[in-house]
Amino acid sequence: QVQLVESGGGLVQAGGSHRLSCVASGGTFSSFAMGWFRRAPGKEREFVGCISGNGVFTTYARSVKGRFTISRDNAKNTGYLQMNSLKPEDTAVYYCARGIYYGADDSQQYDYWGQGTQVTVSS
Repeated sequence: QVQLVESGGGLVQAGGSHRLSCVASGGTFSSFAMGWFRRAPGKEREFVGCISGNGVFTTYARSVKGRFTISRDNAKNTGYLQMNSLKPEDTAVYYCARGIYYGADDSQQYDYWGQGTQVTVSS
């Protein structure tokens, strides 16, 4: 049984930085891509970015490119979302998910999801 658990959510001031973690259990972590999504209040779930299983390739949504960085440590079965230059519009519940293949921005291509962690950016 694959499980993903996010942590690190909290309250951050605009312009600040924050890092989320996603620990995976079950399955072979390095064999799968990992994606990050978010859902802001009253909005649809949005693709943030993803990373390949070997950690070499990353893809980002235009809204976060240049500010967010996705990485992973396969030895620790952990993925990370480093968020810099945060804006109030980044306020959302952030989810990590296991990707069926690398590069997908469609949530249907992710088969296991974490429970989400709230990030609130104050202005």
